[in-house]
Amino acid sequence: MELLQEFWFFITHLNVTLPAFIAEHGNMVYALLFAIIFVETGFVVMPFLPGDSLLFVAGSLAAGANASLDLATLFILLFIAAVLGDNINYWVGRFFGPRIVKWRTFGRDLVQQKHLDKTHSYFEKYGVKTIIIARFVPIVRTITPFVAGIGAMDYRRKFLPFDIAGGALWISTMLLAGYAFGTHPWIQAHFEAVVIGIVGISVLPMIVEFIRQRSSSTKADNSSAA
Repeated sequence: MELLQEFWFFITHLNVTLPAFIAEHGNMVYALLFAIIFVETGFVVMPFLPGDSLLFVAGSLAAGANASLDLATLFILLFIAAVLGDNINYWVGRFFGPRIVKWRTFGRDLVQQKHLDKTHSYFEKYGVKTIIIARFVPIVRTITPFVAGIGAMDYRRKFLPFDIAGGALWISTMLLAGYAFGTHPWIQAHFEAVVIGIVGISVLPMIVEFIRQRSSSTKADNSSAA
C-alpha cells in the first residue's frame, strides 16, 4: 500500500518528483519517461497514468539555461513510445480484445465498459479522425487503439498513418507547451490547476468537432423539413 501511495504521489506531483528523479538518477529519466508513455498508450488497463502533464513537465525541464533534458531527444524517444504503445494496443485488441473485455478483478471489469462505450461513440461520430483527436483526450487515448483493433480497422491505410500523425502532433504540442510556458513562476506556483487546465484544453478539439457535427445535423433537418 505504501508503495502505491508513493507511486501515486510521484505521478500527481511531477513538477517536484521529476526534477528530484533527474538529480538522483540523471539520464535514466529518459527510460522512465519512455516507459510511462509506452505503458499509458500501450496497455488498455493503464489509462490512469499521466500523459499530457508528463509531457508538459518534461518540456519545461528542457527549457532555459539550466535545462536538465534535451528537447529533441525527448521528442524522438516519446514519439516512438507513443506510436509503439498504440500499435501494440491495436494488435492486442485485434487478437485478444473480446477475451480481455470479459476479464474481471476484485469484482470489477478490468476494462471499464463505460470507457469502451465512450470510445465507440467517438468512432461513430468522427470516424478515423478519432485516432488523432483521441490523442488529446485522457483515458480515450488509451482505449482508442484497443477498440480500433477489436473493430479490425484497416491497419496500413487507416490506423497506422493516422496514429503516426496523431502521435507526432500530441508529443510535439505538449512538449513545446511545457518548453514555452512551464518555467514561468506562476505556472510553477499553480501547477495542479494548470494540469486541470491542460486536460480541459485537451478535450477542446472534440467539443469543436461535436458542435460542428450538431450544426450540420440541424441544418440538414431544417432543409428536410422545408
